[in-house]
Order: sequence, then C-alpha cells, then structure tokens
Amino acid sequence: MTIVLIAIGKTEASFIQEAIVEYINRIKRYSPFEFVIVPAVKNAHALPDEVLKQKEGEALLAKCQPNDHIILLDEHGKERTSVMFSQHIQRLQNTGIKRVVFMIGGAYGFSQELHQRAYEKISLSQMTFSHQMVRMIFLEQLYRAFTILKGEPYHHE
Repeated sequence: MTIVLIAIGKTEASFIQEAIVEYINRIKRYSPFEFVIVPAVKNAHALPDEVLKQKEGEALLAKCQPNDHIILLDEHGKERTSVMFSQHIQRLQNTGIKRVVFMIGGAYGFSQELHQRAYEKISLSQMTFSHQMVRMIFLEQLYRAFTILKGEPYHHE
C-alpha cells in the first residue's frame, strides 16, 4: 500500500521543512510514501471562501486516482490515540487498498465535493495548527504508527 500526503502550498519555515524531510525518510523504511504539494491558488485572498475551497478541492482531486482511499485531515474528523491510529493503518494495509491519500486542505477547509469523495475524516487534535505544522505533526504520527506496529521502542505508553 502506498501512502500519499497531499497538501496545498509550499512549506516556508525551514525548521518545519527539515522535520518533514526527516520523517518522510523514516516513513519510507516502512511503506512506499509520496508527498505531493499542490500550488496555492493565485489571488486566493481576493476570492470568496467557498470559491477558494472549490478551486483548492479541484486541485487536490486532480492529484488523485479513481480508486484512492481518501482521508481528510479535518478538525471535525474522528480523533484517535497514536495506538488507535496505528491499528487503523494496519487495517487499511490488510484490506488490499493500493493507495491511501491523506489530504491537508487550505485555511477554510475542504470543498463539499471532497467531503463527499472522502472515505473518512481524521482530526489530529481539537486545537488548531498552522497548515505547515499539520504536515510535520501528521508525518510524525504516521512514523509513530509504523514503529508501534513493528514493536520498536519509539512510542511509550
């Protein structure tokens, strides 16, 4: 199973970019992984929120394949502990799904079309994080999930 993370806009903070690269390299030891950046919508600040969400949604969906299992990283999604998330990753691997695509939307969330296309929504926290930080936090949790599944001494209960 290939895991894909798709996000809108580039990561500008160098310390976050370094952490992203570090966790991607760690994750690739356990699973095929792709990190896809969708360019930010031009003149986004001049667009109504719903129009912006629609344009971002179209750009995100353009990076998907018809049979992708899409999971939105959304503040209204289901919260899981790290162990529960690792078990969920294991279940996804066991189903024979070829590509699981996690998506990080823009500042105003996801389009209605993306909500309808997604299989589920996951929340990383009830707190709000910058979209750049979410990338790093998610990648760390994905790496943690693999170490939990392998019984490696990274996660402590």
